Amino acid sequence: MGVAGGTGRTRSCQTQTLDCCAAVKEGQQAACKLRLTRMARMHSGGKGQSGSSRPYVESPPEWSETDKKTIEELVLRYAGEGRSTSEIGILLRDQHAIPDVKLATGERITAILNRNEIIPQYPEDMMNLMRQAQRIIDHLEAGNRKDIHNRRQLELTESRLRRLAKYYKGSGRISSDWTYKRDQLRLMVE
Repeated sequence: MGVAGGTGRTRSCQTQTLDCCAAVKEGQQAACKLRLTRMARMHSGGKGQSGSSRPYVESPPEWSETDKKTIEELVLRYAGEGRSTSEIGILLRDQHAIPDVKLATGERITAILNRNEIIPQYPEDMMNLMRQAQRIIDHLEAGNRKDIHNRRQLELTESRLRRLAKYYKGSGRISSDWTYKRDQLRLMVE
């Protein structure tokens, strides 16, 4: 998007603060603000248009289960069965009428697990990326060495994994000397 005259090219408003929008025509200012609030996709041309958002509520619905002790027991039971935090949330929503654990207990599922010292070695999103990378590696090693599209997907997945690992190292969630090694990935996933 150019300046108010339409001549010349300038940097996109997406990469600057709202001050750049002062030079934009009045009718385009709202679109510029909207563009600044969106998050783009990492490895695609997608613009990251948002979907629906959950309604703001301060208390759980009347029909839902709100006993903190019962909810915590369910969370711990499902975690003991080897379920991930997202699976636990889905089970609580669909089978036990608990639409939002944080509204009912004041804590997220991960916080409940941390308090009870049931912490997986790797965070769930990182483990999902490791599993995805391992599936692609298995595909390429199973006689599909020339599958250039999946070879590229493996590079992108590993890039996401390294970026996420950098974040978790900084926050102390994984050890600071952890490194991604493709040959040791199967041991970490299984």
